[in-house]
Amino acid sequence: MSTSRRKKIQTQSSIKFTGIDLKTPATYAAGLMGVKVALEHTFKEMGAIRALKTLSHMNQPEGFDCPGCAWPDPEKRSKIGEYCENGAKALAEEATNLTVDNAFFSNFSVQEISSWSDYKIGKSGRLVSPMILKPDSNHYEETTWHEAFRIIADHLRALSSPDEAVFYTSGRSSNEAAFLYGLFARAFGTNNMPDCSNMCHESSGVGLSETLGIGKGSVKLEDFDKAEVIMVIGQNPGTNHPRMLSALAKCKKNGGKIITVNPLQEAGLIRFKNPQEVSGILLSGNELTDIFLQVKINQDVALLKLLEKKLAVLDKTKGDVFDHEFIEKYTEGYDSLLAHLESHTNKELLDLCGVDEKLIDEAVALLSQKSKIIICWAMGLTQHKNGVENVKECVNLLLLKGSLGKLGAGTCPVRGHSNVQGDRSVGIMHFVSKELNAAIKKTFGFDPPAHEGVDVVKAIPAMHEGKAKIFIGLGGNFVSAASDTEYTAKALQNCDLTVQISTKLNRSHLVTGKTALILPTLGRSDKDYKDGEARHFTVENSMGIVHRSQGFLEPISDKLKSEPEIIAGIAAAYFREDHPVKWKLLGSNYELLREKLGEVIADFKDINTKTQGSGYYLPNNVRDLDFSKLPNQKAQFTCTNLPEHDLKENEYLLMSIRSHDQFNTTIYGLNDRYRGVYNERRVLFMNEDDMIRENLKKMDIVNIMSNYNGVERKVLQFLVIPYAIPKGNLAAYFPETNPLIPIQEYAEKSNTPISKSIRVSIEYAGKF
Repeated sequence: MSTSRRKKIQTQSSIKFTGIDLKTPATYAAGLMGVKVALEHTFKEMGAIRALKTLSHMNQPEGFDCPGCAWPDPEKRSKIGEYCENGAKALAEEATNLTVDNAFFSNFSVQEISSWSDYKIGKSGRLVSPMILKPDSNHYEETTWHEAFRIIADHLRALSSPDEAVFYTSGRSSNEAAFLYGLFARAFGTNNMPDCSNMCHESSGVGLSETLGIGKGSVKLEDFDKAEVIMVIGQNPGTNHPRMLSALAKCKKNGGKIITVNPLQEAGLIRFKNPQEVSGILLSGNELTDIFLQVKINQDVALLKLLEKKLAVLDKTKGDVFDHEFIEKYTEGYDSLLAHLESHTNKELLDLCGVDEKLIDEAVALLSQKSKIIICWAMGLTQHKNGVENVKECVNLLLLKGSLGKLGAGTCPVRGHSNVQGDRSVGIMHFVSKELNAAIKKTFGFDPPAHEGVDVVKAIPAMHEGKAKIFIGLGGNFVSAASDTEYTAKALQNCDLTVQISTKLNRSHLVTGKTALILPTLGRSDKDYKDGEARHFTVENSMGIVHRSQGFLEPISDKLKSEPEIIAGIAAAYFREDHPVKWKLLGSNYELLREKLGEVIADFKDINTKTQGSGYYLPNNVRDLDFSKLPNQKAQFTCTNLPEHDLKENEYLLMSIRSHDQFNTTIYGLNDRYRGVYNERRVLFMNEDDMIRENLKKMDIVNIMSNYNGVERKVLQFLVIPYAIPKGNLAAYFPETNPLIPIQEYAEKSNTPISKSIRVSIEYAGKF
């Protein structure tokens, strides 16, 4: 029965159109329409009064952290509301009044639910009790927490090696939960701790660590007020980090300039209408981008090299374009970089990046006069074969200008999930830290494993080949988030047991091992009680501030447990009483758990005290211009390579993107308002010249194929939409296009999937 059940499971959204309506792309973000849409979503899911009360507590000092992105909160929070449209949507998804209970699963089989779209699956409601899918069943059924913990413990004991278990972590978890989760994985005996950062900003972490000595950005929120130039590269903040627009608007108000580098011109970087200001309601709002450099997909290195070459020519003439005092005192490799730049011609770099040279010269003129420069980036830089080198080239430009360690300057990788950076800070990592292992041994009395574990792209083949037999996910939607969807699905189905610790139903609950468990947990907005007293968690934002988060809503079910309680329950069931760690005590006593975190990781010492109020910044060596951990105690210039794609005549580069009604794999709705696409997700954005070349008309249906190492992957039935995108480039939404990404294709050093530069071809499949 289990084999036939797995064969019938749909691992992707249903292939059908939903009624497309096209309009002119927007020329601004937010405004009254943003408020209207935010309230519509929250009122529909939560009810008006409940929604308004809860929104007033989101991102407030005594409230809860937004379950969406990791953008930091200002010191003075808005009394009107410190949230954005997509933050409100994230809350609505988590705090919905709808529930997924035993009756729901009795009515709908796993096969039937898997045939639904990701949007419909996500809209089913909150999970309210532990559920089990047995090997001989097509329906989940309710179980007890005690039985769920026993089943997991029994399966873990049956493994021949601890490395046959995989412990995945999503950025939605708290510092406390992530630390306890990592502690259990190490106590169990493995470093198999892949996490969602492997699929997004791992390239940032590697690139920044190798050049600057820390895998995090260096700026603070107040630096945006002081910046003379902000470069936004490979990022769409209007959809993915909307509160960032307020910071960009402040920069412009204070006389700063914004350079945008992206294959698509996004509405949020054209103009921002702040709904909390008169100008955003009655007037035209704030124009943001001063210079738009429409680079071809994954030719950012070529563009940045060309900027640096032209700046170097000016520096030879004027002598004050580069910060030579900074370069001499703090850096290494300057002469090698200049020689490397000379190995490329301007024409070569210009042809590769595809940007109008007049606009490049405008950017050079601006950068030559300024030193307070911030470079922000996101997945548009990191999810490529050369993702690490993309980041390093950004660092090169900042080092040349001396734009580090001063107000208004620095690196700013903008994290996509609210605590993905905190996960790494508290020890979620597949590699080995001898320092961390020694601290764990000293505090808890056991020896953590000293061999490296698997990250995401190594965990999937391990499960596919039967080398890993148990998958436990602390949040997330693994099957939809990972690359090579069909391969990933088969990998999960090869497991003996899959466990999902979740708030909402998603596709990963349907693509399962022989036995599957769903363990429902409290959401970010839920109150967390212990003996009648409300408890709080801590999280780390995108700029390294650790602060409190305390839920506001009464839990929708009395059968929900917090993540630490769930982790502690699994650990206690596995170890019974035979372990030096008091798992149940740590899972229930967060104050003690944080004390132990501070004993193990020095940056979190006295966290219980320091997170009172607005929280505190974790140490950041770049802010102090301390490069003592790097070779010769200097920041490192890097000679990066130009990317190689070797496109055939009929091939294009495709980048996967989010719609405006989407956060990661969570689909809030079917509209992409800013790009003018309504009620449809199966679309392919294409340059009109390329459409003529392919003899395609607007709204024709095409299939998209990728071919790597002789293996063809295909996604079916996409509507062609003419769009202002560079020739030879395509864009379409994920997770619909994730099946095109081979599991073997990922960034060098970081292993981040190549989601933003997939080599594809297209074929005509009919009229709409």
